[in-house]
Amino acid sequence: MKIQSLKWIYLAILSVVWGSSYILIKWGLVALSPLQLGSLRLLITTVALLLVGYSSLQSLSKYHWKWLAITGYVGTFFPAFLFAFAQQYIDSAIAAILNALTPLLTLIFGLLLFHVKIQRKQFFGVGIGLIGSVGLVWGGIHTASNINPLYTILIFAASCCYAINIHFIKTHLAQVGVMAITLGNFVFMAPAALVVLILSDFFTAQTFLHPEVYPAIGYITILALAGSAFAKYLFNKFVKITSAVFASSVTYTLPVVALFWGVYDGEVITQFQLLSAAVILVGVYLSHKKKAT
Repeated sequence: MKIQSLKWIYLAILSVVWGSSYILIKWGLVALSPLQLGSLRLLITTVALLLVGYSSLQSLSKYHWKWLAITGYVGTFFPAFLFAFAQQYIDSAIAAILNALTPLLTLIFGLLLFHVKIQRKQFFGVGIGLIGSVGLVWGGIHTASNINPLYTILIFAASCCYAINIHFIKTHLAQVGVMAITLGNFVFMAPAALVVLILSDFFTAQTFLHPEVYPAIGYITILALAGSAFAKYLFNKFVKITSAVFASSVTYTLPVVALFWGVYDGEVITQFQLLSAAVILVGVYLSHKKKAT
């Protein structure tokens, strides 16, 4: 299959999987604390990846191991907890909407820190996508029953982590296999996640007496296997075959999926938000970097 078509297939799959992760976090928080949710998600993902990709870690240099540790914490560990804490006070669809700032941040960090050349068409596409994102946020603030503006800072911080991490992978791990990057990230995060899980009082009778704890653990297991293990592997492949800006554009399409999940769960969606989502999709298309003929 041509890389041109493969990019859009990856984008569609990641949009559905990651767009569904926000509602799973919301359902998991019914019985789990943010620390329990984030650490449990990381540990389940690590176990799953070790079962299928252990051999991929052979022959990695000290340089690669260093950047696997850095990209693991920047791109996955901190965002996992930031989203868990934020979604205690922000609707799942709004969290996905706010995360749509990632492509703009990717472009900004690329220009300021990584000397990435950006085409005019990409500026235009990211700008249109940002307009759509602002429209979604504006509509969400006026309709959402659960949104605390202070906690939007946590989503912004997570988006910064995602944006910087994309450039780290493109710059420092371009020669490392996709499975090695994915598993290497989680190997470094697992010890810290286990410490957090123990300190969060997860292994107590009180935790397992909660009537919703087992469904919550089930939701987080799905989130770990699909949203972290599979999607993280696919996203690392995605980053390797496309530009950093287009790779980050997946966060523009996530709100579309998350909004419909939000409606299913009783969150409010307006016609204005649907129009904003359509604008976002136009921005994604225009941000796709093509070589001049």
